[in-house]
Amino acid sequence: MGDGILPGLVKGLATTARSLTRHTHTAEYPDVSPALPPRSRGVIALTEENCTSCMLCARECPDWCIYIDSHKEELPPTTPGGRARQRNVLDRFAIDFSLCMYCGICIEVCPFDALHWSPEFEYAEVDIRDLLHEKDRLGAWMATVPAPPALDPGSADPAEVVAAAKPPRSAAAPGGARGAGAPARPTRVRKESSPAPGGATAATAPGTAPAPATATEPATEPVTEPVTEPVTEPATAPAPSATPRPETPAAEQTRVMPAVERTAALPVVEQPAVAPPADGAEAEQAAEQAAAQGDSTQVLPTVSTDEEGRE
Repeated sequence: MGDGILPGLVKGLATTARSLTRHTHTAEYPDVSPALPPRSRGVIALTEENCTSCMLCARECPDWCIYIDSHKEELPPTTPGGRARQRNVLDRFAIDFSLCMYCGICIEVCPFDALHWSPEFEYAEVDIRDLLHEKDRLGAWMATVPAPPALDPGSADPAEVVAAAKPPRSAAAPGGARGAGAPARPTRVRKESSPAPGGATAATAPGTAPAPATATEPATEPVTEPVTEPVTEPATAPAPSATPRPETPAAEQTRVMPAVERTAALPVVEQPAVAPPADGAEAEQAAEQAAAQGDSTQVLPTVSTDEEGRE
């Protein structure tokens, strides 16, 4: 236990000794103003000339602490016979800093850079109603807005800087001559269609008159042959086979099938053979025997089918 407490106690005393010998740094506000970074969110400043009353900042504000009033003003046409235009004129622009939570959304959504952050934060009031800053007071904060920071050394130059540094194009000299620094175009030789004496084609440089035609060989215009399109032969039918089929008369080409009457065939049921009736005496005797025995089953006598019995 003692081994664990002693090292910690020694370290704590060493830290206290270092703090006692070090010079203390105290912010002496309000006598000395603090050095705040340029992107500090202190108060919102307004550039009234850039505001077009588009209401984007008022709609995007999560606290609804921005109030804008404006009216339309008609501008006369700039050209004779033109149409008059209308523009919005800002009447009131106010921000209630008692409700603002300094999110910066209004500054980000402003399309014309009418709102800016100012590092000033000393605008405390005794009455909360005085925290509602109108456009005059918001415009006065623009004097405290720092200049925008310089671009990163590795970033590309803006398009405005590139266009300003680009040298203007040299105007063409009279007579069609180009500038002194421009390279001359190569001279092309144009071949004339009229043949020269001796069968060779005469070549003339541009700007020179062609040689006059001689009396013996007058200049003739080139004959242009008409362009003929290739004739496409229609596709031919395949050649018939070596053994052509015999032609049949038109009367035999159509075969008429005779109407066949279909009748339902009934199955043939074989009737069982019926024994010939017995004699009357034998039948009465059999009935008497059945009644005496009390049997309800009727017993038929056996009949012989031999020819002798039939006789």
